[in-house]
Amino acid sequence: MLGNKSYLHCLQRQQAQERWWQKLDEQGYFEQLPCETVAVEFSLGRITAGSVFARQSVPHYNGAAMDGIALCAHDSFGAQETAPKRLRLLQPGEPFAAGGCYAIDTGDVLPNGTNAVIMIEDVHWADGMAEIIAAAAPWQHVRIIGEDIVAREMVIAEHEVITSADIAALLAAGVEAIEVIQRPKVAIIPTGDEIVASREELQAGKILDINSPMLAAALTSWGATALRRPIVKDERRCIVEAMEAALRESDMVIVIAGTSAGRDDYTADVLSELGEVLVHGVAMKPGKPVILAVCQGKPVIGLPGYPVSAMLTAELFLRDVAQARQKLPLTATSEETVTASLVKPVPSTIGMEEYLRVSVGQVEGKTIAVPVRRGAGLISSLTKAQGIMRIDAADAGVNTSTPLPIRLLRHARPAQHTILAVGSHDLALEILGVYLRRRMPHVSLSCANVGSMGGIMAIRNHEAHIAGIHMLDEATGQYNLPFVQRYVPGFLADLTDPTNPMDLTNPTGQTERTGRLIHLALRQQGLIVPPGNPLGIHSLADLTRPGLTFVNRQRGSGTRMLLDKELGKANIDGCQINGYEKEVATHMAVAASVLSGTADAGLGVQAAAQALGLAFIPIAQEQYDLLLNFSPDDERLQAIIEILHTMEFRREIEALGGYSLCKAGETVQVQ
Repeated sequence: MLGNKSYLHCLQRQQAQERWWQKLDEQGYFEQLPCETVAVEFSLGRITAGSVFARQSVPHYNGAAMDGIALCAHDSFGAQETAPKRLRLLQPGEPFAAGGCYAIDTGDVLPNGTNAVIMIEDVHWADGMAEIIAAAAPWQHVRIIGEDIVAREMVIAEHEVITSADIAALLAAGVEAIEVIQRPKVAIIPTGDEIVASREELQAGKILDINSPMLAAALTSWGATALRRPIVKDERRCIVEAMEAALRESDMVIVIAGTSAGRDDYTADVLSELGEVLVHGVAMKPGKPVILAVCQGKPVIGLPGYPVSAMLTAELFLRDVAQARQKLPLTATSEETVTASLVKPVPSTIGMEEYLRVSVGQVEGKTIAVPVRRGAGLISSLTKAQGIMRIDAADAGVNTSTPLPIRLLRHARPAQHTILAVGSHDLALEILGVYLRRRMPHVSLSCANVGSMGGIMAIRNHEAHIAGIHMLDEATGQYNLPFVQRYVPGFLADLTDPTNPMDLTNPTGQTERTGRLIHLALRQQGLIVPPGNPLGIHSLADLTRPGLTFVNRQRGSGTRMLLDKELGKANIDGCQINGYEKEVATHMAVAASVLSGTADAGLGVQAAAQALGLAFIPIAQEQYDLLLNFSPDDERLQAIIEILHTMEFRREIEALGGYSLCKAGETVQVQ
């Protein structure tokens, strides 16, 4: 019987993988993702089936951030060492009265009528009165509603691995159950007359089955569920029956041994009978006899019987299939260390060793780190960071010219696969990141909200791939393009000129860059106010009314520039508005401030107001564009433009409220 079998044509490993994956793609294997719902507290290590949004804000009440006294900040105005003020201590439950205060501990609900906390060490007690020598600012030492997470904000994106930090964030955000992708079930069929299951059966000529538990453990580490089957004799009928049963109960099948050309090696014949053998033999050592097949639309792999060969071929061929089935990144780098430069300086306190959480990306060969929001109480920083940068206790901070090592976290994607979006905040960018990951599972989009001008500067300094911008040039009446041409001269190519298809200007001389400015959306900006607009705010002029508080966007942001322009047109000075100097970094932060009562109004996009159930007074429609910095052949550039043209993406963004994407993806032509 020897010599009556032969290998199929041996392929190179990459060819073998491509052939197998192409067939699985044709069968729709990676799109068939059965899901299940599990309790969040038991979801560690599972993969989210969809994006998960907060059901409540974190914190969900205004609370004390320090031990001390709660008071109305106005009652402290004028207090100083030479003229201390005394406040009467009110008892718990006693109605607030002007000139009074309450003793309060960290985490306590802020009593009605109070809006600030003074630390206990800054309070002197005399005759039952609290004596203070410094004024308190409104909302000082107070954790306001939504400071960490805002209701309906995305807590974790789809197809993410759930970590212990994610569990804390989800539970804090009111999410108790979550839909996850089912773990792929992988049947393991050991074959061979010489194979035994236990040491008690061992004798001369018998071999203990160590492949099954080894592969089961590997599958578990890859997020799959291993289904160990009984050992099958080297009989064709027995192998067929075992295969048919395994195909009924599993998502993929491993057959151990029987893959060579020996007398009792039936695996290839059985798989040909039940499906299609795509590869039998790969030009590699060890592992040459591996078989790659598809049966009933499911991947089947025949592994060599030698343990080293079995493990190697499983890692090379099976692991990626198991992870892709779950939408996992194919290469985990959770313990890697990279060296990166910060996109902006970060101050720190001398004498305090700090661990700064960052997102990491690679722009034109240079590894860039973008700091995530800092704060001991911000659970969201744990879920959004890709790495940790350590700042030494002797340093007052880190500047942009000093590369430092960064320890990558969990399933952090390699820096070269992270797209850095630095610039103006918009809700559409997070959703763009989700669509991008659907097309390119190995790619992630990391956003840093530094304002439109900050984004343009990041592009100029080769520190970002994308800058979201919305800046109106009053001299020309045109959005964005004049600012790009002014601050990054020569960066944008005239795409209508065939002799100049791309921009080659690059002061660093590292790589070619294609500068492109494309439309994302027209969006409504306006005043965000409480539901029902109880204060009757209808225009910017109303912001100057006594007693009304405002929350502003940060300097350099397009929204701040829009506000200043509209105030100028109305002959209103910013100093006339109470809260003009109070700045936050995102539209959702503006909406959260209004929702929590820390502000009566703020300027932001309609979508932010709609997301939190707030009222909206339109002020202006503006153009929000994306300034792109990718090499001409970068597949991520093409993917982004294609996504912007899809009706599915456009409808999802327009459903947020106040958006028009009729020109999304179109290039702004150089004039």
